[in-house]
Amino acid sequence: MEEFVVLINEKDEQIGLMEKQQAHVAGLLHRAFSVFVFNSKGEVLLQQRAHDKYHSPGLWTNTCCSHPRDGETYEQAAHRRLVEEMGFDCEIEPKFHFIYKAQLGEQLFEHELDHVFTGFYEGEITVNPEEVADYKWISMEALIADINESPEKYTVWFRIIFDEYLAKLEYAGND
Repeated sequence: MEEFVVLINEKDEQIGLMEKQQAHVAGLLHRAFSVFVFNSKGEVLLQQRAHDKYHSPGLWTNTCCSHPRDGETYEQAAHRRLVEEMGFDCEIEPKFHFIYKAQLGEQLFEHELDHVFTGFYEGEITVNPEEVADYKWISMEALIADINESPEKYTVWFRIIFDEYLAKLEYAGND
């Protein structure tokens, strides 16, 4: 099934739809969301992208991220993808949004208005192997250290979004 992204202007006004891979090749601004799920220890849940994804295969990233469908809110899309990728849903809270553009390899670009959500979850995780190769819970301190030491293990967009997360939410070791 072809997947489409919602093309927008910088005011988040819809200006069209485009097939997802085509939008990433063209580098056109589109809607996206990112979810960071935490547990009671303050650890964040990361996923490793499936090894046969068309871009960034096998790299670690936040709990869940994707694109709303036409007519779907950012929050509805985030709940849908949590279930589709990680096999669970939880309450989520909007935190901030921002626009970024990043190159993914030679011919792909992420140019997104990204809405960032956080959630809390302690239950069972059943990943979709077509989307996710592995997952892990990691402390914020260990994650910061690992990104600084081995940034190539993480998706380009996750590193950008994580920097924004730390800057906007002023991480103080107790998130």
